[in-house]
Amino acid sequence: MGPMIDKIGSCAYSRSRANFRLYLVILFLSCWLLLLYVLSLGTDTRNSKSTKGMDLPTLYEYYTEGGITAGLETLPDTFQLNKKNITIFSGAIHYFRVHPDYWRDRLRKLRAAGFNAVETYIPWNLHEPERDKYDFGHGSSDMSLFLDVVKYIKTAQEEDLLVLVRPSPYICAEWDFGGMPSWLLQYPGLRVRSSETQYVDRVKKYNSRLMPLLESLQFTKGGPIIAFQLENEYGALTEDGSEEDVDYLKFLKEDYEKYGIVELLYTSDNPISHEERGSLPGVLQTANFQINPEDELSLLKKFQPDKPGMVMEYWSGWFDHWFEKQHHTTSVEAFSDVLERILKFPASVNLYMFHGGTNFGFHNGANIQDEFPHYLADVTSYDYDAPLTETGDYTNKYYACKHIVAKYNKVLTKVPSSPVVSKKMAYKPISVTGQLNFNQIIDRIVMWLVCEADH
Repeated sequence: MGPMIDKIGSCAYSRSRANFRLYLVILFLSCWLLLLYVLSLGTDTRNSKSTKGMDLPTLYEYYTEGGITAGLETLPDTFQLNKKNITIFSGAIHYFRVHPDYWRDRLRKLRAAGFNAVETYIPWNLHEPERDKYDFGHGSSDMSLFLDVVKYIKTAQEEDLLVLVRPSPYICAEWDFGGMPSWLLQYPGLRVRSSETQYVDRVKKYNSRLMPLLESLQFTKGGPIIAFQLENEYGALTEDGSEEDVDYLKFLKEDYEKYGIVELLYTSDNPISHEERGSLPGVLQTANFQINPEDELSLLKKFQPDKPGMVMEYWSGWFDHWFEKQHHTTSVEAFSDVLERILKFPASVNLYMFHGGTNFGFHNGANIQDEFPHYLADVTSYDYDAPLTETGDYTNKYYACKHIVAKYNKVLTKVPSSPVVSKKMAYKPISVTGQLNFNQIIDRIVMWLVCEADH
């Protein structure tokens, strides 16, 4: 029995050693997986800029520490804000395309993705819907609720975002008449976007109401606005053979400055298509495009070698027209590739759009073309295939943005947690109780005009 016992004991010892080795392997793998998990948390903290347990300043604390002595300035290879380097990571969210109840939600989602600025147009035709009748959120029209631009800009600051404003008389934006009020067409001989006297007089009156609202919101006055756009893609006017009106651009600059606008001024055009047309000496040129970032930015650098690169419109998707077969989209891969190449160039960037929202009422714009149907009206939705959907929900583009911005952002500041997705509901059907055909609408307009004339 002795040899048998020894044999059994030897086998038991061998099994014990094997089990011990297996235990060590399992322990090693467990520790390794735990380490990878901890490292991944660190990576997420870096990428999402989650600041739990981290003593980081807010964006405003960082850029206003020691007091404000300067606004946004340009050096050959970088922007500086209050004498500190800054790469602008901005996203477009138009206040007039988002219900005010959702302004804070959309802005916080932008900040939660690591962005440090929001960009918005200011549409003249909403703020002066009738001649000499101005509405900045306290009027009686259907759109008044959307028009408190001061509140929107202040909300952006409360959400720790800087602001790029584009208050030019013409905004394009796939908005009706490019944001200009239709009543301008009543003036015989008036020429929009020019130094023609009637047009300039109307712009002066509008600016006399708008600019004082924005003046106190400038960064150097304690507000969030770091830059103002003079005109929008003005160089495109030359595509049909028209001559650019430099006097008009000079007028806009002088008129802004008359009301105490001291922050950085800029224009935006496509460098390859428009070259330096639409620009003004001493005013920063920025680029609008969707592809070929190196070519566009290299040309922009050639035009202004002493200025940093800035993409004012990197088109995150595209808009849709009625009767098109499908919604325009851009793949996450293609979008991410160009965004990363912009930042690697290096250049600052504004995503057009970060959140598109909705063309409420009849304010959707249109395009014309030589081919049938010639007139291409934009749809009500301005989803734009943006990082946030029309309803404000997250997309894969949103998470791609968050990752890429974290990769290239060298300034760590506090960033909020991503807001929860809003609850959705379906409204009950309603019955149509009446209707007006087109001719009846025209008749009513004529009657209204007659009544107005009598008064």
